[in-house]
Amino acid sequence: MNNMTSRERWLSALRCEPIDRLPFWPKLDSAYVPYQAEPFRSMSIDELHRWIGSDQHVGVHSCIKTIRKKTAIRNSRTNGTMTTTYETPIGTLTAVNKFDEVSHSWHPIEFPIKRREDIKIMGLIFSDATDEFDPAQLEQSISIKSKVGEDAITATGIGTSPLMDWLQHLAGIENGHYMLNDYRDAVESLFDEMHKTLCRRSEIIADKSPADIIYSIENTSTTLISPNMYRRYCHKHLMDYAKIITSYDKFHILHQCGHLKKLLPDIAELPSTGIEAFTSPPVGNTTMKDGRDAFSVKCLIGGTNAYLWTRSEGEIINQIRHDLDELPHHRGIVLTSGGVMPPLCKPETIKNVAEFIGNYATK
Repeated sequence: MNNMTSRERWLSALRCEPIDRLPFWPKLDSAYVPYQAEPFRSMSIDELHRWIGSDQHVGVHSCIKTIRKKTAIRNSRTNGTMTTTYETPIGTLTAVNKFDEVSHSWHPIEFPIKRREDIKIMGLIFSDATDEFDPAQLEQSISIKSKVGEDAITATGIGTSPLMDWLQHLAGIENGHYMLNDYRDAVESLFDEMHKTLCRRSEIIADKSPADIIYSIENTSTTLISPNMYRRYCHKHLMDYAKIITSYDKFHILHQCGHLKKLLPDIAELPSTGIEAFTSPPVGNTTMKDGRDAFSVKCLIGGTNAYLWTRSEGEIINQIRHDLDELPHHRGIVLTSGGVMPPLCKPETIKNVAEFIGNYATK
Protein backbone atom coordinates (compact mmCIF):
# COMPACT_ATOMS: atom_id res chain seq x y z
CA MET A 1 0.00 0.00 0.00
CA ASN A 2 1.72 3.12 -1.23
CA ASN A 3 -1.06 5.48 -2.25
CA MET A 4 0.58 8.46 -0.52
CA THR A 5 3.93 10.14 -0.95
CA SER A 6 6.24 10.11 2.07
CA ARG A 7 5.45 13.75 2.76
CA GLU A 8 1.70 13.16 2.52
CA ARG A 9 2.05 10.19 4.85
CA TRP A 10 3.96 12.29 7.40
CA LEU A 11 1.46 15.15 7.19
CA SER A 12 -1.50 12.82 7.69
CA ALA A 13 0.21 11.24 10.71
CA LEU A 14 0.94 14.68 12.20
CA ARG A 15 -2.75 15.55 11.83
CA CYS A 16 -3.81 12.16 13.25
CA GLU A 17 -5.64 11.42 10.01
CA PRO A 18 -5.99 8.04 8.22
CA ILE A 19 -2.92 6.88 6.29
CA ASP A 20 -2.22 4.28 3.59
CA ARG A 21 0.47 2.67 5.79
CA LEU A 22 2.51 3.55 8.86
CA PRO A 23 5.36 5.99 8.16
CA PHE A 24 8.80 4.66 9.07
CA TRP A 25 11.90 6.81 9.62
CA PRO A 26 15.08 5.01 10.76
CA LYS A 27 17.29 7.80 12.09
CA LEU A 28 20.59 7.29 10.27
CA ASP A 29 23.44 9.69 10.95
CA SER A 30 27.13 10.05 10.16
CA ALA A 31 28.00 7.53 12.89
CA TYR A 32 26.02 4.76 11.16
CA VAL A 33 27.32 4.39 7.60
CA PRO A 34 31.10 4.02 8.28
CA TYR A 35 30.53 0.85 10.33
CA GLN A 36 28.55 -1.00 7.65
CA ALA A 37 29.83 -3.50 5.11
CA GLU A 38 29.95 -2.67 1.42
CA PRO A 39 28.09 -1.61 -0.60
CA PHE A 40 26.40 0.32 2.22
CA ARG A 41 29.61 1.90 3.52
CA SER A 42 30.02 3.71 0.20
CA MET A 43 26.43 4.96 0.13
CA SER A 44 25.30 8.40 1.18
CA ILE A 45 22.69 8.54 3.94
CA ASP A 46 20.12 9.59 1.34
CA GLU A 47 20.98 6.61 -0.87
CA LEU A 48 20.69 4.26 2.10
CA HIS A 49 17.28 5.69 3.02
CA ARG A 50 16.09 5.12 -0.54
CA TRP A 51 17.34 1.52 -0.48
CA ILE A 52 15.51 0.88 2.79
CA GLY A 53 12.34 2.65 1.64
CA SER A 54 12.31 5.19 4.50
CA ASP A 55 9.86 8.03 4.92
CA GLN A 56 12.58 10.63 5.14
CA HIS A 57 12.92 13.67 7.38
CA VAL A 58 15.17 16.49 6.11
CA GLY A 59 16.38 19.62 7.88
CA VAL A 60 16.23 23.15 6.46
CA HIS A 61 17.59 26.46 7.77
CA SER A 62 15.93 28.48 10.51
CA CYS A 63 15.93 31.63 8.31
CA ILE A 64 17.36 33.67 11.19
CA LYS A 65 20.51 35.74 11.64
CA THR A 66 21.62 37.19 14.98
CA ILE A 67 22.80 40.79 15.27
CA ARG A 68 25.08 41.83 18.17
CA LYS A 69 26.31 45.27 19.18
CA LYS A 70 28.36 44.78 22.37
CA THR A 71 29.06 41.04 22.51
CA ALA A 72 30.44 38.24 20.34
CA ILE A 73 30.41 34.44 20.23
CA ARG A 74 33.47 32.92 18.56
CA ASN A 75 34.28 29.30 17.73
CA SER A 76 37.63 27.70 16.99
CA ARG A 77 38.51 24.06 16.26
CA THR A 78 41.83 22.30 16.76
CA ASN A 79 42.50 18.55 16.67
CA GLY A 80 38.98 17.48 17.53
CA THR A 81 38.45 20.18 20.16
CA MET A 82 35.99 23.06 19.69
CA THR A 83 36.39 26.10 21.91
CA THR A 84 33.59 28.66 22.16
CA THR A 85 34.24 32.06 23.73
CA TYR A 86 31.44 34.38 24.86
CA GLU A 87 32.88 37.91 24.83
CA THR A 88 31.18 40.80 26.66
CA PRO A 89 32.27 44.18 28.13
CA ILE A 90 32.04 42.69 31.64
CA GLY A 91 33.89 39.42 31.04
CA THR A 92 34.53 36.43 28.78
CA LEU A 93 33.29 32.87 29.23
CA THR A 94 34.73 29.71 27.66
CA ALA A 95 33.13 26.41 26.70
CA VAL A 96 35.02 23.40 25.35
CA ASN A 97 33.61 20.43 23.43
CA LYS A 98 35.45 17.31 22.34
CA PHE A 99 34.65 15.30 19.21
CA ASP A 100 34.05 11.59 19.79
CA GLU A 101 35.09 9.56 16.75
CA VAL A 102 32.97 6.51 17.58
CA SER A 103 29.66 8.37 17.89
CA HIS A 104 30.65 11.18 15.46
CA SER A 105 29.35 13.74 17.95
CA TRP A 106 30.53 16.60 20.16
CA HIS A 107 30.50 16.29 23.95
CA PRO A 108 31.01 19.08 26.50
CA ILE A 109 34.09 18.84 28.68
CA GLU A 110 33.94 22.43 30.00
CA PHE A 111 30.79 24.52 30.50
CA PRO A 112 30.86 28.31 30.17
CA ILE A 113 29.07 29.08 33.45
CA LYS A 114 31.13 28.02 36.46
CA ARG A 115 30.41 30.65 39.16
CA ARG A 116 27.78 33.18 40.13
CA GLU A 117 29.44 36.06 38.25
CA ASP A 118 29.23 34.10 35.00
CA ILE A 119 25.42 34.14 35.11
CA LYS A 120 25.37 37.91 34.61
CA ILE A 121 27.88 37.66 31.75
CA MET A 122 25.74 35.08 29.96
CA GLY A 123 22.67 37.25 30.55
CA LEU A 124 24.36 40.01 28.55
CA ILE A 125 25.06 37.54 25.73
CA PHE A 126 21.31 36.93 25.41
CA SER A 127 20.07 40.48 26.04
CA ASP A 128 22.45 41.90 23.42
CA ALA A 129 21.29 39.48 20.72
CA THR A 130 18.65 40.53 18.20
CA ASP A 131 17.35 37.84 15.85
CA GLU A 132 16.28 38.97 12.40
CA PHE A 133 14.86 37.29 9.33
CA ASP A 134 17.57 36.14 6.89
CA PRO A 135 16.37 36.11 3.24
CA ALA A 136 19.47 34.19 2.12
CA GLN A 137 18.63 31.28 4.42
CA LEU A 138 15.04 31.35 3.18
CA GLU A 139 16.26 31.02 -0.40
CA GLN A 140 18.48 28.07 0.56
CA SER A 141 15.63 26.41 2.48
CA ILE A 142 13.23 26.77 -0.44
CA SER A 143 15.86 25.16 -2.67
CA ILE A 144 16.28 22.20 -0.27
CA LYS A 145 12.51 21.74 0.01
CA SER A 146 12.11 21.88 -3.75
CA LYS A 147 14.85 19.28 -4.20
CA VAL A 148 13.34 16.74 -1.78
CA GLY A 149 9.82 17.39 -3.07
CA GLU A 150 7.34 14.80 -1.87
CA ASP A 151 10.05 12.33 -0.83
CA ALA A 152 10.45 13.78 2.68
CA ILE A 153 9.03 16.00 5.40
CA THR A 154 11.12 19.08 6.19
CA ALA A 155 11.97 20.45 9.62
CA THR A 156 13.81 23.18 11.49
CA GLY A 157 14.14 24.20 15.15
CA ILE A 158 13.85 27.21 17.44
CA GLY A 159 16.38 25.95 20.00
CA THR A 160 16.08 24.64 23.56
CA SER A 161 13.97 26.02 26.40
CA PRO A 162 15.91 27.82 29.19
CA LEU A 163 16.09 25.12 31.88
CA MET A 164 17.14 22.35 29.50
CA ASP A 165 19.62 24.64 27.73
CA TRP A 166 21.03 25.68 31.13
CA LEU A 167 21.64 22.07 32.21
CA GLN A 168 22.83 20.66 28.89
CA HIS A 169 24.95 23.48 27.48
CA LEU A 170 25.55 26.37 29.87
CA ALA A 171 26.18 25.13 33.42
CA GLY A 172 26.08 21.33 33.27
CA ILE A 173 23.75 19.03 35.16
CA GLU A 174 25.39 18.93 38.59
CA ASN A 175 26.60 22.53 38.77
CA GLY A 176 23.42 23.73 37.08
CA HIS A 177 21.20 22.24 39.77
CA TYR A 178 23.39 23.63 42.57
CA MET A 179 23.42 27.11 41.09
CA LEU A 180 19.70 27.13 40.41
CA ASN A 181 19.16 26.27 44.06
CA ASP A 182 21.76 28.68 45.49
CA TYR A 183 21.30 31.64 43.10
CA ARG A 184 17.72 31.17 41.99
CA ASP A 185 16.92 34.84 41.31
CA ALA A 186 20.00 35.33 39.14
CA VAL A 187 19.40 32.14 37.16
CA GLU A 188 15.72 32.92 36.66
CA SER A 189 16.64 36.38 35.37
CA LEU A 190 18.89 34.66 32.82
CA PHE A 191 16.00 32.34 31.93
CA ASP A 192 13.83 35.39 31.27
CA GLU A 193 16.34 36.71 28.73
CA MET A 194 16.66 33.31 27.09
CA HIS A 195 12.89 33.00 26.88
CA LYS A 196 12.51 36.38 25.17
CA THR A 197 15.01 35.23 22.54
CA LEU A 198 13.13 32.01 21.86
CA CYS A 199 9.76 33.75 21.63
CA ARG A 200 11.21 36.12 19.02
CA ARG A 201 12.72 33.18 17.11
CA SER A 202 9.42 31.32 17.23
CA GLU A 203 7.65 34.28 15.63
CA ILE A 204 10.17 34.66 12.81
CA ILE A 205 10.52 30.95 12.04
CA ALA A 206 6.79 30.26 12.14
CA ASP A 207 6.16 33.21 9.83
CA LYS A 208 9.03 32.80 7.37
CA SER A 209 10.43 29.26 7.30
CA PRO A 210 9.10 26.85 4.64
CA ALA A 211 9.72 23.89 7.00
CA ASP A 212 6.76 21.60 7.61
CA ILE A 213 7.79 20.97 11.23
CA ILE A 214 9.23 23.35 13.83
CA TYR A 215 11.03 21.68 16.74
CA SER A 216 11.81 22.55 20.31
CA ILE A 217 14.97 20.48 20.89
CA GLU A 218 14.47 19.58 24.54
CA ASN A 219 15.91 16.13 25.31
CA THR A 220 13.53 16.18 28.30
CA SER A 221 13.90 13.42 30.88
CA THR A 222 13.06 12.96 34.54
CA THR A 223 16.57 11.52 34.87
CA LEU A 224 17.76 15.15 34.48
CA ILE A 225 14.96 17.19 36.06
CA SER A 226 12.07 16.49 38.41
CA PRO A 227 8.40 16.74 37.38
CA ASN A 228 8.11 19.82 39.61
CA MET A 229 10.99 21.49 37.80
CA TYR A 230 9.37 20.69 34.47
CA ARG A 231 6.12 22.30 35.63
CA ARG A 232 7.86 25.36 37.09
CA TYR A 233 10.04 26.15 34.08
CA CYS A 234 9.73 24.04 30.91
CA HIS A 235 5.95 23.81 30.79
CA LYS A 236 5.24 27.56 30.79
CA HIS A 237 8.04 28.29 28.33
CA LEU A 238 7.01 25.55 25.91
CA MET A 239 3.40 26.71 26.18
CA ASP A 240 4.44 30.12 24.86
CA TYR A 241 6.46 28.69 21.94
CA ALA A 242 3.71 26.23 21.04
CA LYS A 243 1.04 28.95 21.06
CA ILE A 244 3.13 31.19 18.81
CA ILE A 245 4.00 28.44 16.32
CA THR A 246 0.54 26.88 16.11
CA SER A 247 -1.02 30.35 15.67
CA TYR A 248 0.68 30.31 12.25
CA ASP A 249 -0.87 26.88 11.51
CA LYS A 250 2.55 25.24 11.76
CA PHE A 251 3.37 21.93 13.45
CA HIS A 252 5.21 22.34 16.76
CA ILE A 253 7.02 19.14 17.76
CA LEU A 254 8.77 18.48 21.07
CA HIS A 255 12.01 16.51 20.79
CA GLN A 256 11.82 14.71 24.15
CA CYS A 257 13.93 11.56 24.12
CA GLY A 258 14.19 10.61 27.79
CA HIS A 259 12.01 9.32 30.63
CA LEU A 260 8.64 11.06 30.20
CA LYS A 261 6.04 8.93 31.93
CA LYS A 262 5.53 11.23 34.93
CA LEU A 263 5.36 14.25 32.62
CA LEU A 264 2.70 13.00 30.19
CA PRO A 265 -0.26 14.77 31.89
CA ASP A 266 1.62 18.09 31.74
CA ILE A 267 2.72 17.57 28.13
CA ALA A 268 -0.89 16.81 27.22
CA GLU A 269 -1.81 20.41 28.13
CA LEU A 270 0.49 21.87 25.46
CA PRO A 271 -0.97 22.69 22.03
CA SER A 272 2.09 21.06 20.45
CA THR A 273 1.47 18.64 17.60
CA GLY A 274 3.42 15.76 19.11
CA ILE A 275 6.58 14.27 20.58
CA GLU A 276 9.58 13.10 18.57
CA ALA A 277 12.06 10.49 19.85
CA PHE A 278 9.26 9.03 21.97
CA THR A 279 11.35 6.18 23.37
CA SER A 280 10.21 2.83 24.72
CA PRO A 281 11.79 0.87 27.62
CA PRO A 282 14.47 0.12 28.62
CA VAL A 283 16.07 3.27 27.15
CA GLY A 284 12.98 5.44 27.69
CA ASN A 285 10.06 4.57 29.96
CA THR A 286 7.00 5.14 27.76
CA THR A 287 5.31 2.73 25.36
CA MET A 288 3.14 3.84 22.46
CA LYS A 289 0.13 2.78 24.52
CA ASP A 290 1.26 5.09 27.35
CA GLY A 291 1.41 7.92 24.85
CA ARG A 292 -1.94 7.19 23.26
CA ASP A 293 -3.59 6.84 26.68
CA ALA A 294 -2.20 10.28 27.61
CA PHE A 295 -2.92 12.09 24.33
CA SER A 296 -5.85 11.38 22.08
CA VAL A 297 -4.67 13.65 19.25
CA LYS A 298 -0.89 14.14 19.57
CA CYS A 299 1.42 12.47 17.08
CA LEU A 300 3.89 9.97 18.55
CA ILE A 301 7.13 9.86 16.55
CA GLY A 302 9.32 7.01 17.82
CA GLY A 303 7.95 3.94 19.58
CA THR A 304 11.15 1.88 19.76
CA ASN A 305 14.60 2.21 21.34
CA ALA A 306 18.26 1.71 20.48
CA TYR A 307 18.59 -1.48 22.52
CA LEU A 308 15.72 -3.14 20.63
CA TRP A 309 17.49 -2.48 17.32
CA THR A 310 20.52 -4.48 18.51
CA ARG A 311 18.34 -7.60 18.86
CA SER A 312 17.46 -10.11 16.15
CA GLU A 313 15.16 -9.19 13.30
CA GLY A 314 12.45 -11.47 14.69
CA GLU A 315 12.63 -9.88 18.14
CA ILE A 316 12.40 -6.37 16.67
CA ILE A 317 9.36 -7.25 14.56
CA ASN A 318 7.60 -9.11 17.37
CA GLN A 319 8.03 -6.20 19.79
CA ILE A 320 6.80 -3.64 17.26
CA ARG A 321 3.82 -5.87 16.40
CA HIS A 322 2.97 -6.26 20.09
CA ASP A 323 3.17 -2.51 20.74
CA LEU A 324 1.07 -1.66 17.68
CA ASP A 325 -1.54 -4.31 18.48
CA GLU A 326 -2.09 -2.67 21.88
CA LEU A 327 -3.26 0.60 20.32
CA PRO A 328 -6.92 1.49 19.78
CA HIS A 329 -6.01 2.92 16.35
CA HIS A 330 -2.92 3.83 14.36
CA ARG A 331 -3.59 7.43 13.47
CA GLY A 332 -0.90 9.81 14.71
CA ILE A 333 1.95 7.26 14.70
CA VAL A 334 5.33 7.57 12.96
CA LEU A 335 7.63 4.67 13.77
CA THR A 336 11.31 5.54 14.14
CA SER A 337 14.37 4.14 15.85
CA GLY A 338 13.64 6.47 18.78
CA GLY A 339 17.12 7.92 19.03
CA VAL A 340 19.68 7.42 16.27
CA MET A 341 19.94 3.94 14.79
CA PRO A 342 22.76 1.92 16.43
CA PRO A 343 25.41 0.81 13.91
CA LEU A 344 25.07 -2.77 15.24
CA CYS A 345 21.78 -3.01 13.35
CA LYS A 346 22.51 -4.01 9.77
CA PRO A 347 20.84 -2.26 6.82
CA GLU A 348 19.30 -5.56 5.72
CA THR A 349 17.57 -5.84 9.10
CA ILE A 350 16.23 -2.29 8.87
CA LYS A 351 14.90 -2.95 5.36
CA ASN A 352 13.13 -6.15 6.43
CA VAL A 353 11.57 -4.40 9.43
CA ALA A 354 10.51 -1.58 7.11
CA GLU A 355 8.74 -4.11 4.90
CA PHE A 356 6.92 -5.52 7.95
CA ILE A 357 5.84 -2.03 8.99
CA GLY A 358 4.71 -1.24 5.46
CA ASN A 359 2.52 -4.35 5.40
CA TYR A 360 1.14 -4.01 8.93
CA ALA A 361 -2.65 -3.74 8.83
CA THR A 362 -3.54 -0.41 10.42
CA LYS A 363 -6.88 0.42 12.03
